Amino acid sequence: MSLSNYGFTIVENLQKIDEDIKRHQLKYHNKRVMVSKEFTFDAAHHLHCYEGKCKNLHGHTYKVIFGISGYVDDIGIVIDFGDIKKIWKEQIEIHLDHRYLNDTLPAMNTTAENMVVWIYEQMETALQEESDGTRVEFVKLFETPTSYAEVKREWMQNA
Repeated sequence: MSLSNYGFTIVENLQKIDEDIKRHQLKYHNKRVMVSKEFTFDAAHHLHCYEGKCKNLHGHTYKVIFGISGYVDDIGIVIDFGDIKKIWKEQIEIHLDHRYLNDTLPAMNTTAENMVVWIYEQMETALQEESDGTRVEFVKLFETPTSYAEVKREWMQNA
């Protein structure tokens, strides 16, 4: 039975750098591109001055999505997804995951609207320290699968 009947073929000659493709060809363009990465974390909190269920201590499985833009490097990458994960793990998630947010975040009501701005600021600061032109374009923070707060670069700059 032929494998081509299934719509794919097996690569027999793997492309080799400097033979089949030259290094100067790896960077295809000079455009700004946005990449996104998402993470989840579990945390507890409660809201102050709020009359509803959220005034009581409770928890969520949050989802956060980052949109980060920049110009590709010599091999066509804006930022390695692993580098985004490293910043998340070492500088942001440690304050959030399996934490009581009212204790670990700066003095604020721990609403999704306040938290998403804090998360944006942490990632933006970390990227500026890299000084390679990458920047945060947006952050979405889902408190539930259907409810989220979002912040965008232009809103943060024109506040």
